[in-house]
Amino acid sequence: MARKVKSGLIQMSVPISEGEGSITEIKDAMIQKHIPFIENAGKQGVQILCLQEIFNGPYFCPGQSNDWYKAAEPIPGKTTGLMQELAKKHNMVIVVPIYEQEMAGVLYNTAVVIDADGTILGKYRKNHIPHVAPGFYEKYFFKPGNLGYPVFQTKYAKVGVYICYDRHFPEGARELGLNGAEIVYNPSATVAGLSQYLWKLEQPAHAAANGYFMGCINRVGIEKPWNIGKFYGSSYFVDPRGQIFAQASEDNDELLVAEFDLELIDEVRSVWQFYRDRRPETYKGIGAF
Repeated sequence: MARKVKSGLIQMSVPISEGEGSITEIKDAMIQKHIPFIENAGKQGVQILCLQEIFNGPYFCPGQSNDWYKAAEPIPGKTTGLMQELAKKHNMVIVVPIYEQEMAGVLYNTAVVIDADGTILGKYRKNHIPHVAPGFYEKYFFKPGNLGYPVFQTKYAKVGVYICYDRHFPEGARELGLNGAEIVYNPSATVAGLSQYLWKLEQPAHAAANGYFMGCINRVGIEKPWNIGKFYGSSYFVDPRGQIFAQASEDNDELLVAEFDLELIDEVRSVWQFYRDRRPETYKGIGAF
């Protein structure tokens, strides 16, 4: 019996950035720019929607200004409250990546999973935090995640989240599979250059190695005043065979929508028995280094 799911990914450029408005104005402008795309997803019958990494602002990590600490907010809070209303309105699961303040001075790069009835099911905090020159000074802004690799039973599917730099680490991708994920979303902010060749290599490999679907989101455009390079979009869906079956443009604000059948997971895993044949008792050296 088919278990079809219609999913959407939104890739977006910033309307205003640092120096062109206050942090509050920048966040509000980005949210307002997203709303028509979210409404469009609802009209198209999207059941699970994922937004890009820290969707309601620029990627501010090329700088090291603690002014951006003010962009963090509690969960639940103003932004998640708005997304809860939209989720309920459209009977749509929404994965909402934002900058989270747990308490003063404790800040995380987080994705909130909101069910179709508007309920917050939980959150994932980015575990792997880069500090890579030039332009990715994330340890200045984010504490490493402490919630493990949760999987959320939404109305439509079992959903896991892996955020941007996480995708370079196969261990967490496997844990998400072991925890039951059917779809793993990877909201990202990545520019042309150093890691671009990995964009269509690592995540299809995770999908194939673990036998699940992935939705991979990247923002678009060049963000001032940092100008670290072009965010090249190219958001895509990949199936449990590692085949990309829907892809967005490199340049445009875009809602990418695709429908797929979760029954393919069982079909693929019935052939490739990676979960049966894995040998965790032999992998003891992994945690030692």
